[in-house]
Amino acid sequence: MLEPTKNAEYAWNESTMSQPLRRMRYDVRGEIVAKAESLSAEGRDIVFTNVGNPQAVGQKPITFYRQVLALCDLPPECGVDHPHASEIFPPDAISRAKEYKAAIGPAGTGAYSHSQGIFAFREHVADFIRERDGHAAYAENIFLTNGASSGINFIIQALLAENEDAVMIPIPQYPIYSALITLLGGNLVGYELDESLGWAVTRSELENRLAHATTNGLRVKAMAIINPGNPTGQVLDRETLEIICKFCSENGIVLLADEVYQRNIYHPNKVFLSAKKVALETPGCEKLQLVSFHSTSKGLIGECGRRGGYMELHHIDPYVQAQIYKLAASGLCSGLAGQVMTSLMVKPPRQGDASYESFIAEEKTIFEGLVRRSKRLVEGLNMIPGVNCEDAEGAMYAFPSVSIPQAAVIEAKNRDQTPDTMYALSLLEETGICVVPASGFGQKSGRVGFRTTFLPPDDKLVGAIEGFAKHHKTFCDRYGGLVRGSPKKILSKL
Repeated sequence: MLEPTKNAEYAWNESTMSQPLRRMRYDVRGEIVAKAESLSAEGRDIVFTNVGNPQAVGQKPITFYRQVLALCDLPPECGVDHPHASEIFPPDAISRAKEYKAAIGPAGTGAYSHSQGIFAFREHVADFIRERDGHAAYAENIFLTNGASSGINFIIQALLAENEDAVMIPIPQYPIYSALITLLGGNLVGYELDESLGWAVTRSELENRLAHATTNGLRVKAMAIINPGNPTGQVLDRETLEIICKFCSENGIVLLADEVYQRNIYHPNKVFLSAKKVALETPGCEKLQLVSFHSTSKGLIGECGRRGGYMELHHIDPYVQAQIYKLAASGLCSGLAGQVMTSLMVKPPRQGDASYESFIAEEKTIFEGLVRRSKRLVEGLNMIPGVNCEDAEGAMYAFPSVSIPQAAVIEAKNRDQTPDTMYALSLLEETGICVVPASGFGQKSGRVGFRTTFLPPDDKLVGAIEGFAKHHKTFCDRYGGLVRGSPKKILSKL
């Protein structure tokens, strides 16, 4: 990274600003995206596949959720108490909105709530967790947050105390972890997921990374897992989760379980198991300290802009939990629209409710589209010579590796870019497809690749696959390589 330079015009400048902030990277909205937005502003048609933002690329919001939210926001005389409300809204949406308005109180959604979130909504989350896991959950241990990201921020702030403190993160990882740890002055300890084994993690890898960190004077305070994986899409099985939970419990490491994609599982033989469920059912994990995160941004709900989510604290020191509450209180509360949406996510219409059939139909359409497009994208990428992509068992992304000529690697070095940044910029400029370079997530040394979502509509996705193929051949030919095969062959298979 370039050293900061002074700017005499401003006292607050590159040299005097926060250096951890300057060093922080968040490539999901980094250089490639900035270039894509600039091209879009110039009138270029850009396919944004860089971020899991479903409604931005055409996913429709689920009607029941929006009806209840609208009624919660409207004054009673314009909404739930309007004489013609039943002509516009179904009865279960009206009754749910009345329940929520009573829980929120007379000040409504425009006022601050309790800093942990509306108690009734936290009870809904606890009920959801009890039903999902078959184990106790308590509203007192639930914090409603502005998406999962703000909860992760709270916890990492509360964890990092000394310069030697470190957090173990998967490589590849979602860069909110590396960004926040860097910003807060902590140390990153990456444990590698094995691409050849479907992005698996082993006990020996965890032990080796911990030992190496300890030898280098670091104190590992926490370890993050992302299940299903982002950007890798793998779904962790019980055996792997047992290994992780035991490892953290035995070493006094707080486990951070990022579970925001728990509804996004497409492999017919895979199921979601929460880290909490596995820990409570595994001998030797009785002392595990665990924080789990969930969000309204992913799943089938896809309400990213509402900034809803929660975190659950399990077996956390009550004093520490009180300090986390203090931290949450310094931000007053999470947004009320997000709190409402979080409750709706964990408490959807039930069988027999007026909206149940339409709700199930809308979810089914969204889910089947994700399954179809995930398979189509991975198969299409794997038909491109020099591109390899593991199955997307879950989440919203494919994370292919690409083989490029050595001359391209040398050219990227001469440009002071990573090879996959140069590749992604070329892809954007030539095809209008915006992806994230794999280096932004961390990857094995020498690997080149990118992350792309499979959220765009089917017609755009097919066009994107053709664009990936055409660009890869053009790019390799430019630097002396040859790629056999035709993009038309790919389209004929889809």
